[in-house]
Amino acid sequence: MDFLELAEKRQSDRAFDPERKIEPEKIKRILEAARIAPSACNAQPWHFIVVNNPELKNKIADATSTKVLGMNHFTKQAPVHILIVEENANFTSNIGSWVKNKHFPYIDIGIAAAHITLAAAAEGIGSCIIGWFDEKNIKKLLGIPSSKRILLDILLGYSTQEHRNKKRKLSDEIITYNRYEK
Repeated sequence: MDFLELAEKRQSDRAFDPERKIEPEKIKRILEAARIAPSACNAQPWHFIVVNNPELKNKIADATSTKVLGMNHFTKQAPVHILIVEENANFTSNIGSWVKNKHFPYIDIGIAAAHITLAAAAEGIGSCIIGWFDEKNIKKLLGIPSSKRILLDILLGYSTQEHRNKKRKLSDEIITYNRYEK
């Protein structure tokens, strides 16, 4: 399939086949896509933690859901969680972040997350990016130093959802050429 077909195919899946494991070679290819993602000044400010141990994965899933808000109760279904930990950027990226008042590692990690989800879709695997979780609890579960930040938890699994049509703004509402117009 071409890239636009892949982008259209990729969706945030919230129902996975909990019995179907993801083949290790597919996980390796997905992680390779993340590893080679571009980053400001080649800082590569990330560390990826793959959680596929069923017991540990369920504890991570518990840390992503909340009864109060009724959020993320589907996360136990996913057989794999990839947590992205922010690492220190290199000197030039940090200087650029300071000069331009942009935290480039956040942008870089977003790019790596997009690579993960698109690579997963290319492998026939569903994904969902989670940003709502009990970071302190997950750090404790995974031995992540308190000084580090976990920015995202990306769920991977074989989706049991039907493909949904994307509801997006029309091109002429969000794209202009050569100047900002609203």
